[in-house]
Amino acid sequence: MKTKIAGALLASTIAAPCLAQSSDARTGSTVVVTAQRDPLSLDEDSEAASRLALTNRETPASVEVLTQEELQLRGLRTARETFDNVVGAISGNVPGNPAVVTLRGFAGGAVSILQDGVRVSTSTVVQRDTNNWHYDRIEVLKGPASVLYGEGALAGVINKVTRKPVLGETRFDAVLSAGSFDTVFAAGGVNLPVSSTVAVRADASYQRSDSLYDVDNNDTFSAGLTGSLLFRPSEALSLLVAVDHFEDRYDAAYQGLPLIPGRYARNASDAVTTTTGLVADKALRRRNYAPQGAFSGANETTVRSRLDWRFAQGWNLAVDLTGYTADRAFVLADSQSFVAPSAAFPDGSFRQTFQDFRHDHKFWNARVVIGNDSRVAGLRNRFSLGAEYNSTDFVSLRQQAPNTVLPAVDAFNPAPIARPTGTAIFTSGNVTFDSRLKQAALFAEDAVNLTPRWLLVGGIRWDHIDLDRATITNTTGAVDRNNPSFDPVSWRAGTTWDVVGGLTLYAQYTTAVSPVSSILLASIANSRFRLTSGRSYEAGLKASGWGGRASLTGAVYRIEQKDILTRDPNDPALTVQGGRQSSQGAELSAVLVPARPLRLSGGVSYSDAQYDELSELIGTVRTDRQGNRPINVPDWTVNGSALYTIGDAVTVGAFVRHAGAFYTDTANTIRVAGHTVLDASVALRVAPQATLTVRGRNLTNAFYGEYSGYPTTNVYIGAPRSFEVALATHF
Repeated sequence: MKTKIAGALLASTIAAPCLAQSSDARTGSTVVVTAQRDPLSLDEDSEAASRLALTNRETPASVEVLTQEELQLRGLRTARETFDNVVGAISGNVPGNPAVVTLRGFAGGAVSILQDGVRVSTSTVVQRDTNNWHYDRIEVLKGPASVLYGEGALAGVINKVTRKPVLGETRFDAVLSAGSFDTVFAAGGVNLPVSSTVAVRADASYQRSDSLYDVDNNDTFSAGLTGSLLFRPSEALSLLVAVDHFEDRYDAAYQGLPLIPGRYARNASDAVTTTTGLVADKALRRRNYAPQGAFSGANETTVRSRLDWRFAQGWNLAVDLTGYTADRAFVLADSQSFVAPSAAFPDGSFRQTFQDFRHDHKFWNARVVIGNDSRVAGLRNRFSLGAEYNSTDFVSLRQQAPNTVLPAVDAFNPAPIARPTGTAIFTSGNVTFDSRLKQAALFAEDAVNLTPRWLLVGGIRWDHIDLDRATITNTTGAVDRNNPSFDPVSWRAGTTWDVVGGLTLYAQYTTAVSPVSSILLASIANSRFRLTSGRSYEAGLKASGWGGRASLTGAVYRIEQKDILTRDPNDPALTVQGGRQSSQGAELSAVLVPARPLRLSGGVSYSDAQYDELSELIGTVRTDRQGNRPINVPDWTVNGSALYTIGDAVTVGAFVRHAGAFYTDTANTIRVAGHTVLDASVALRVAPQATLTVRGRNLTNAFYGEYSGYPTTNVYIGAPRSFEVALATHF
């Protein structure tokens, strides 16, 4: 069945209607999407993939790019929706980790999130479900990328590239939409030339909803304001200065649907199956048990500059400076435990723990890269040499209360309860992590054309990481300190070969390093472990033809990670390094424009992921997890769409996403069934510069698990059927 789905969708999927027009921020020209544009952008460069200005075709790795035009055509409003549409990925909105990503068999911190090529910290700390309006494109580099961005990035990198000013162009873009669950979205952007050498751009976005998931007491809000100034006195010199500000808040932060024993369910579904008889009850679909006043939110600001200077023939210099500050809060009931029916609660109830976590995060980064594109011994050679230094101050208050603090709530009709106050309730945990992290790096890349068709690419990076961590027990004032340092080296070697016109084969070997958990949030015990190490083998093809009307990319890969935490075989009470995890699989993406009105595209991926060596302590017994599938890792993912334009005025589109089953626990006892979601849209050009779109999401009203949270018995259920109307315009 999965093979049939994949085959069908590769024959018909995502499209960019021919009526779509937009401004290309990199060239300043107006792009009319037609059958002649390379569908997979194989001959454009990607910032995330290399600092050598290699095209995607020249890069010996899988690169996927989603432009702003495509985000709007697919109706992707937020980071989570975007990541969920990447070939081979799924994403979920866990309150403590919004827009968390699973990619190529690894989840969470194994995928690095960048903004304009800068990694502030692990994605489990910094990533939020931001509005997509502010990004020119989203670049996804799949596979280990420590050689480019340091520790982490074992499974890949997602680079969010903000919109930039364009010289000599006056432009205004805006979109306004309203839809189900009282969801409203408004955004606008303006590009203004100040002079022949100066231009500015500003963008703003606002979204509010009673709940993007149609959950009780879950008002959501997100907003962004970004602005930048470009000064280009000559073709050889440019300076960009930018400020980005984002905010979000989720009231009564939803922790997912808690599973309950099947005998107490009112409308049991097959969305989740367990070995202990727990089920996902559709009757609890909209229930939110969090106390009034609980919330998850963030407020973050980035100031950055970029200097590019071509100072001699073939030589260039790039200097990036970044400053970042953020305040985050996670005040919520982080788990629900079902209690069997009683006299007080005839249908059963839930007891909940309560937490109040805060982040005060400050970061700055400086990076200098010098590059050269010239000929050496008659061969074209491109190289870059760079240095980077950053500093992080991170203070995290982490307070946890037991499930006796909050009163029990009815499972099927929870009455609102008040958020507890005072610090005396936090007896399960009340600590402050005070971390000072310093990182320095030296890195180099080189690409040499042994022949015009055969390219060799290599890179190496050395990092020096110093962590000064104090864990303060707030009730007693006791302090536990640790000062680990790490000096990892990562490298890669790859090659691309243009076999015939339009067809390129590639292969690559890459290494990576990653901490056993986030460096900034690791416990004192975990911060004393050495970094885990990973390696990857990948081979694939990239092809385009038929006059630019067809593109195909394919890859096979294997990623291995060793030294993950496990249990000592001789003393199960001890946590040691020595565990291993791996993933191997294949991906295929295709785009076809058989005729001007019709554009078809799709992607399919298969991942065979497992714990090669892992044991856990269950009670006092060491339990083997070898061969089990990691959490939140489906085997198959498929996505695609088809758009057909009628008379250059009306575009009808269909979009489909499929993800296979996954587990919420390492024991693989809780299985979330696979799901397929169908969306559709009709876009009507109502004026030369305006388009009205009606969109339906999850048209079959599928009830499905999107991602698992914490504890393992909570599952995030995807949004039900919804509709929206949007008006987009540009001048």
